[in-house]
Amino acid sequence: MDRMMVAGNSTVAESMPDGSESPVKPDRPRAAWRTRIAGLRRRAVLFLSAGSLLAGCSVGPNFQPDRMKLPQGFTEAEEEHPATPEEIAHTDKEMTEWWATFNDPILTKLVEAAIKGNYDLQIAGQRILSERAMRDKAASAWYPQVDANAGGGDARYSLNIDNWPLRPGNTANRPEASMLTYGMSATWEIDVFGRIRRSVEAQEHAVEASVEGRRALLMTLLSELANDYMLLRVTQLQIQIATNNIRVAQDSLDLTNRLYAEGLGNTLQIAQAQAELDAQVAAREPLKTRVSQVTHAISVLVGEMPGTLEEELKVVKPLPVVPAFPATMPSIVIANRPDIRMAERDYAVATAQIGVAVSDLYPHFVIPLNFNPNASAMYQLFQVNAMSWQFLMMASLPLVHGGKYTSAVRAAQAAAEAARLHYRQTVLTGFKEVEDSMAAWHDDIEYSEQLHKAAEDSALASERARKLYAAGLIGFLDVLTTERTTLNAQNAEALSKLERLRDAVNLYTAIGAGWRGAPLTSSALPVSLETQNIWARALKQ
Repeated sequence: MDRMMVAGNSTVAESMPDGSESPVKPDRPRAAWRTRIAGLRRRAVLFLSAGSLLAGCSVGPNFQPDRMKLPQGFTEAEEEHPATPEEIAHTDKEMTEWWATFNDPILTKLVEAAIKGNYDLQIAGQRILSERAMRDKAASAWYPQVDANAGGGDARYSLNIDNWPLRPGNTANRPEASMLTYGMSATWEIDVFGRIRRSVEAQEHAVEASVEGRRALLMTLLSELANDYMLLRVTQLQIQIATNNIRVAQDSLDLTNRLYAEGLGNTLQIAQAQAELDAQVAAREPLKTRVSQVTHAISVLVGEMPGTLEEELKVVKPLPVVPAFPATMPSIVIANRPDIRMAERDYAVATAQIGVAVSDLYPHFVIPLNFNPNASAMYQLFQVNAMSWQFLMMASLPLVHGGKYTSAVRAAQAAAEAARLHYRQTVLTGFKEVEDSMAAWHDDIEYSEQLHKAAEDSALASERARKLYAAGLIGFLDVLTTERTTLNAQNAEALSKLERLRDAVNLYTAIGAGWRGAPLTSSALPVSLETQNIWARALKQ
């Protein structure tokens, strides 16, 4: 068959079997489709190049840490000699596991159990993972959002609408239609002015703040655990003191009965001695209750049921050793206290939110893509004439919103300033706690020494009073007075030992010790990735 091309109208003639010629129209839909594809490619390259060039600007302020003027040293540390670099390095090493400085294996064991098993700490760990997931969610806006769709069904259109192609009485009207469709849609926001970038930055700082929040919780947990343990051991010491006083009261009652039998006493003295013995026995019972309550509290702190550790903890052990005074500097406190670090991260979050609010005042650029072929029959769905698509570059600019966006900017600026002031207040509060702990440390040393002397003197006076009473030189009331004085002095000395131990715990907590080296707990969700749908497993979206 011979073909010929007639110039001008591009008509194609083809020889027929009978010798005649039949005109054949060219394949115009396919040619037009190829032309559109080529144009689409050119526009895509143009849009992507423009987006790459423009997406490098972030409006709003960049975060700058707030610098406070710090003192050269702590006022309450002036009683100590100036800290040497070696002492500071030693304290810095001890800060990782400060509880080990008490030389108590049981305390160390409890701390390790609390770090692994405390539920509040695990909850804080999950909050960190949640914040990280929210950061990843915010970062997903950087990428094209692509969805697939498919559908089919019947539709009927109204004939009673003016200026509508389907008019009443028109025999060509076909208001019913069957439709099949499939395709995909995609949108991509070009982050020209940094809205997404600032949102991700805010979420990143929020993750850092949640990490510091967990560290602060860990410090509080270890401080509470150590203080409870110190209270347990001191209460056991008080029970020993009460038991000794019961023995002394029993001896006094026996002595009074013997003197009465020898005709040197009276029934009043016997009644007083018996009342004193009963009072001493009664005073010991609340101490036993406190021991049980403290052991229950410790069990809960380590993530166990109350009473689980009671058998182990009720075994009487000596008091832990008070460690040496930790040498530190104000700059170390700023760097280590998690509450100060968290306040700074909160300030960074608020600063990034200003950029998010400012970006709403600028144009938003979005590239929408829709590809949705439509047809009434399945075989038509993949034909060229069924193709339907849209590829645009959209821009939107806020014009009149009654001050909505500028108000949002002012609110974000005020929130950032409040966060900055909160950071400064947190620094002042942290330094106050350090100064208070140092003052208590130094003052309680003298306090404890004086109470120790008072307890020794009272015990000596009580012993002499019993001897004088046995010789008939003083009355039993004098004996009761000296014994009560001795009991009060011994209890006060025991409580002063508790204060000395608590001073050490509080000072280590105030300088920000204890959170370094503690790993983040992992997440164990009840719904694993394998139990989700096939696309979640394939794309991990």
